[in-house]
Amino acid sequence: MATIDRFFQHLVSEGGSDLHLSEGEPPKIRKHGSIVSIPNEPVLEGPSFEEMLEEIAEPKAFARYKKSGDLDFAYAMDDESRFRCNYLKQQNGYAAVFRLIPTKIVSLEDLNIPSVIKEFAHMRSGLVLITGPTGSGKSTTLAALIDYINTNFSRHIITVEEPIEFVHRSKQSIITQREVPIQTPTFSDGLRSSLREDADIVLVGEMRDLETISLALTAAETGLLVFGTLHTNNARKTIDRIVDVFPASQQAQIRTMLAASLKGVVAQLLMKRCDTPGRTAVNEILFSNTAVASIIREGKTQKLYDVIIGGKSEGMQFMDDAIWDKLREGIVSPQEAYMKAIDKTRFRNFLPEEDADLAIASGESPMEH
Repeated sequence: MATIDRFFQHLVSEGGSDLHLSEGEPPKIRKHGSIVSIPNEPVLEGPSFEEMLEEIAEPKAFARYKKSGDLDFAYAMDDESRFRCNYLKQQNGYAAVFRLIPTKIVSLEDLNIPSVIKEFAHMRSGLVLITGPTGSGKSTTLAALIDYINTNFSRHIITVEEPIEFVHRSKQSIITQREVPIQTPTFSDGLRSSLREDADIVLVGEMRDLETISLALTAAETGLLVFGTLHTNNARKTIDRIVDVFPASQQAQIRTMLAASLKGVVAQLLMKRCDTPGRTAVNEILFSNTAVASIIREGKTQKLYDVIIGGKSEGMQFMDDAIWDKLREGIVSPQEAYMKAIDKTRFRNFLPEEDADLAIASGESPMEH
């Protein structure tokens, strides 16, 4: 048993999501969205903390971390508990953040994700983007979608991840999981290789640079179904982010490629529940159609709001409408709805008087669609 496992055991028993260890601080966990200290634990410091971190890392990787100051990998404490590990350096020394990865892949139904996103699983080519801020459950939703494909279709699915989070067993499909930088040096290398590996579907853990995004668009155009993730909050920002990665001279061409290959965007946020402990996912859903393709080509992404609102019968959903539904059902508080909404004025009237006054004083953010 590794020294650090006692912290992991506490995290699991408390139902927490993340463990935070930082030199000069006591250990803490994130539980239902809030950070709390682990009781009766001393401040982490000195060689003992370094040894604790070193114990669960590959020796070469840890040596690299000591030089560069960053390291990502996965660690399995036991058959039930697997963690995504991020080592970093901060002003007081070493630090690390660990995200608990459920070993059981939860179904889309159990996640309460709109069942309409299963339509992406039936597609044979194109680009599908799952987006949201860090910790919004993108990986969990994507794992559920891949598991749905694995259960119902005979495909070759290649994942390129840093690190591998959810471990998939081949069912109807063949699943090949590759970890950056262990089995493939970079996301772009893994994606480029997949074009020669008889893949039907490629999952790109993160589309963070020009080369990876460019390869993903090319792969989607050449007949692969590509799933990718981005740290954006809604469909409009997602499309703008992809185009803005490229130099101005290439943007018209990229808009044309994206218009042709994009099949849809699923943006996700996690909201703190008020009816029961825990959090709930809310989604914005965009399916590409001729109107969406035209908007992307013309670079007029502000018009996507009208398309999403008008596409309700096709399964499209605007983020604020999803938040509104959770508020109306009594699942989230007015304060939480206000904080996560894009058009905050829509939710201000539901705030208690003192919070409403504060919102007015601080100035509402305008709509971003």
